[in-house]
Amino acid sequence: MRIILIGIQGAGKSTQGNLLSETLNIPYLSTGHIFRNLAREHTPLGRYIKEVMNAGYLIPDKKTLAIVSDYLKRKEYVKGYILDGFPRTLVQVMSFKNGIDKVIYLKVSDKEALWRLSYRNADVREDETLTALRKRIELFHKLTEPVLEYYRKKGVLVEIDGEKEIVQIHKEIIEKIRKDP
Repeated sequence: MRIILIGIQGAGKSTQGNLLSETLNIPYLSTGHIFRNLAREHTPLGRYIKEVMNAGYLIPDKKTLAIVSDYLKRKEYVKGYILDGFPRTLVQVMSFKNGIDKVIYLKVSDKEALWRLSYRNADVREDETLTALRKRIELFHKLTEPVLEYYRKKGVLVEIDGEKEIVQIHKEIIEKIRKDP
């Protein structure tokens, strides 16, 4: 099964991705984790990604597609995956050739997402300044909401209230995935 998790930063994608990975025995891959790892590298690509992320912008479509496509060629993702943070734009959707079974949208208000990110831990990452977070939320509404509409029309979008308890959210996701394979 190939699943995409979509939601604004702070919606709980990593939490649900890891839970789904355990429950469904499918590997979880977060583009945020990939990009943060690359940003730590002392390479031109690493420095570029770090600058873009710290400013709150998205990595350009062409670079994102190349990086994600390269990762998904690895043998651990051949039988399926749970992908978090991709695709984020219609360009990425139209260029992504891997086929998707379900797209899970964790719907969380901007206010709730900012609250969660502000209080989740004292160790704030460089790409989680208030300015960067607000920019990323703004870009989500502008660029990613059309992606949701695209998947809604294709009949693969599953909308979940991401403001419920973690266990309840996970239960609803599993029920909806198994109900409508």
